[in-house]
Amino acid sequence: MLQHLEPNMPRDFDFIIGEWDVTHRRLKKILCNCQDWYEFKGQSSTVKTLGGFGNVEDNHLHFPDSSVRAKAIRSYNATTNEWAIWWLDGRNPSTLDTPVVGQFSNGIGHFFADDQYDGKPIRVRFIWDSTNPELPKWEQAFSDDNGNTWEINWQMTFRAKSGKNKI
Repeated sequence: MLQHLEPNMPRDFDFIIGEWDVTHRRLKKILCNCQDWYEFKGQSSTVKTLGGFGNVEDNHLHFPDSSVRAKAIRSYNATTNEWAIWWLDGRNPSTLDTPVVGQFSNGIGHFFADDQYDGKPIRVRFIWDSTNPELPKWEQAFSDDNGNTWEINWQMTFRAKSGKNKI
């Protein structure tokens, strides 16, 4: 694999490069005041692409009822200093989700998009927390009131597979 990294590449997502075991926590029902969560395991592997101005995360999610493959595709816009993140899910392999767009500040990344859930308009928010690079965290939240309130519906905690991940 050709891997020439540009010297001026962004370093925001360096913390997630490597192989990880992932603990998922996800709401059973979304945007209906549900308080019931289920947990499941998964694996993740992330590599840099686009000379370091992007990365691709390969996921294997072990939902309670099935296993699913998915990818997160991230690219950096050096003009706006923002990242775009797309989700490609093996259950719907011909569609990329609407990208969330945002940036990091002090190790926390906030990313937003306007989208739909069950045919209704929503705001989507991803938060990446790299303040502890040994235990990075991600969460997804939806808002059906234009961002006035948020319902966190999916959380992921990453643990490096045996040995330390290297960039």
